[in-house]
Amino acid sequence: TWVFTLIAAAVVITVLVKARYVESKRWAVVIGLLLGGTTGNLVDRLFRAPGFAVGHVVDFIHTPWLVPAVYNVADIGLTLAVLGAIALLITNVPLRRVVTDPATPQQNESEDS
Repeated sequence: TWVFTLIAAAVVITVLVKARYVESKRWAVVIGLLLGGTTGNLVDRLFRAPGFAVGHVVDFIHTPWLVPAVYNVADIGLTLAVLGAIALLITNVPLRRVVTDPATPQQNESEDS
C-alpha cells in the first residue's frame, strides 16, 4: 500500500541525512544494508504494477528447505541490517567515536563524595 511507500521513503531520506555522522565502519555496513534493502523495496513499490507508489514488491527467492518463505535480495539486506544493529547495540559499539576534550579536567569519583 501507499503507507509502506511513505514509510520506506522516510527511512531512505532519514538514513541519507544521518549517515554522514556515522564514524564506525561496522555501523556504516549496517546502515548500508538498511539503505540498500529499503531502497530496493521502495523502487519496486514506486515503479511496479499496479501503479505508482502502490506497486508490488517482487519476491523471487524461495528456500523451503531453510526458511519456508519467499523473499528478495532487499529483504536479505534488511534482515542482515537488523541482526547487525542488534549485535552492535549489544556490544556497545558507538556510531561516533568518543572524543574526550583534553582542556576539560576529568573529575575523579572520589571528588564527588
